[in-house]
Amino acid sequence: MSAPQAVVIEGPGEHRLAPHEPVAPAAGQALVRVHASGICGSDREVYQGNRPEGYVRYPLTPGHEWSGTVEAVGPGVPEGLVGRKVVGEGFRNCQVCDRCHEGETTLCTAGYEETGFTQPGAMATTLTLPARLLHVLPEDADLTAAALLEPAACIAAAALKANARPGERVAVVGTGTLGMFAVQFLKAGSPSELLVVGTRPDREELSKTFGATDFRTRDQELPDDFDVVIETAGSATAATTAASLLRRGGRLVLTGIPAPGAEGLDPTDLVVRQLEVHTVFGAPPEAWAHTVRVFGAGLLDPLPLVTHELPLDEFAHAIELVGSGDPKVGKVLLRP
Repeated sequence: MSAPQAVVIEGPGEHRLAPHEPVAPAAGQALVRVHASGICGSDREVYQGNRPEGYVRYPLTPGHEWSGTVEAVGPGVPEGLVGRKVVGEGFRNCQVCDRCHEGETTLCTAGYEETGFTQPGAMATTLTLPARLLHVLPEDADLTAAALLEPAACIAAAALKANARPGERVAVVGTGTLGMFAVQFLKAGSPSELLVVGTRPDREELSKTFGATDFRTRDQELPDDFDVVIETAGSATAATTAASLLRRGGRLVLTGIPAPGAEGLDPTDLVVRQLEVHTVFGAPPEAWAHTVRVFGAGLLDPLPLVTHELPLDEFAHAIELVGSGDPKVGKVLLRP
């Protein structure tokens, strides 16, 4: 077995592959051998130095999307976890503030701490973290597919807020990784119609593979009578496009974070049409548990979204791929 390694970002634009010393788990912690770590746009922000102040701490080992196997546990953690396949929540919440007590752990008022941003992440041979953040997977789970359950959990939070009922007409705006997860979660709820709206016609086939009944680009005529819309695009006009798809009294969930200058929703339109608007920031425990359940039941298939698996020493190339805009690039994983 090769020597343990980790990607370390020293500061914006500076990284190195460093020797990695596994951290023995203290009380309440678990040591996980990382199988794979996904790269998303926020990792690119960390590398480029575009992450908002307070939401990153250098030097840093990134990696908040990951899967692995528990190798050791500290005092107070059940020994039965050792050897189990797991994924884990990223937000290091305090568990004692009002928001945490309500289950909204991504809104913890004790200050922001998250694996891969302010705490060591999974682009390393091992990861040590509080065992309470782990979610155990079925024994036959595909760990490569499971590395995508973090973004899936964010969309699970949106699906739970949307509360789509069987037979309703539902839509997704956005065709990236999050959009494709939204299609799968909504499909699991037995909708009568499932429309996908995006800017990439090449995603039509994949959308329909995951359960979409119709696919349209934004320059085509769009309906205005859907019950539920989940927005995942994060573009300047995505929210207004999503709202325009809804019937009066419809339900909208926004998950994308656009750059400054995005078009806002018209408050008069919201009130007159009595639209119900929800937003999602990260994934609380309930959404993680829902994701693992749906994944274990075979209703969530992340694997077709993975297009590249690279070793840790190709981190820079992986970051380039993620930002390339190449339609052939889907989810990029690093394999320690």
